[in-house]
Amino acid sequence: MKNGNIILIGMPGAGKSTLGVLLAKAIGYRFLDTDLLIQEREGKLLCEIIAREGMERFLEIEGEVNAGILAERTVIAPGGSAIYSESAMKHFAEIGTIVYLHVPVTELEKRLGDLKRRGVVLKEGQNLEALYEERRKYYERYATMTVNVTGKEIGELLSGLVKELRETGIVDAEINSTARE
Repeated sequence: MKNGNIILIGMPGAGKSTLGVLLAKAIGYRFLDTDLLIQEREGKLLCEIIAREGMERFLEIEGEVNAGILAERTVIAPGGSAIYSESAMKHFAEIGTIVYLHVPVTELEKRLGDLKRRGVVLKEGQNLEALYEERRKYYERYATMTVNVTGKEIGELLSGLVKELRETGIVDAEINSTARE
């Protein structure tokens, strides 16, 4: 079971943290949000790190933090830009199952507010659609499985994911899959 970790990847606003907390609770795992680890290590908010250090340095920091995670039986929710670090993604593949939470760009536009305040890594002049197209290829490349989250209530999404993880042997079959909101 690859240490039993489940790594949720996807665009900002895909629900990695929200679903991750509920999934961890449903299957009896710990939950880890790597954005919080980065903020704790650097003593700054993500948007402050990007503003002060620049996008390239932020990506280095993010890669270092993600590649250094040691966990077992943990649902891990890295930031949406984690896929830019090959070493971090290789590490995640070695310690767990990578689940891509797919959300179409039209849905993301509805879910997201100010991208800069949210700490989203954008190149100069890049918009959400261009970022989405750039990242989608990485998410698809690294994913062990893909879950389409569009149009699903969180409870339905959770129970479906738990069922799939049980059926594929990623989590123990005897784990209670009752989804609670």
